[in-house]
Amino acid sequence: MDHETYMKEALAEAKKAGEIGEVPIGAVIVKDGEVIGRGYNLRETGNDPTAHAEMIAIREAAAKTGSWRLNDCTLYVTLEPCPMCAGAIIQARIDTVVYGTEDPKAGCAGTLMNILQDGRFNHQTEMITGVMKEECSTILTSFFKELRRRKKEQKMQEKS
Repeated sequence: MDHETYMKEALAEAKKAGEIGEVPIGAVIVKDGEVIGRGYNLRETGNDPTAHAEMIAIREAAAKTGSWRLNDCTLYVTLEPCPMCAGAIIQARIDTVVYGTEDPKAGCAGTLMNILQDGRFNHQTEMITGVMKEECSTILTSFFKELRRRKKEQKMQEKS
């Protein structure tokens, strides 16, 4: 499986999120070389704390396959999964997770903890990390840099 090809798909999803003011995180789920689920962050837009890219992609893939069991699937995501998404990945029985960059604030695929490979659960997931890391990191840092710039500009306008 060509990990960069599918990570580019996840990055395209992340860009969709960024274009509407969402944190630019994207995910795709692949089975037998076909993308069966896509998602990008919609937390702010929908006022939904569960509307993470992975959750949306998992729901779409489950609907497409007609099963909540996503065995033999690989999830590509631009940012390391959080605790909620890692739990959903385990519950969905996804075989492999490929992520681009670490999440120092909420990463649960090795950074803060490793839910995906915890032997206490009835399913563990293979992980591949750092695929297109620079691109995945840059889209996030650029987004937050621009957000801070806009907030600073807004404060300046309010003072004048």
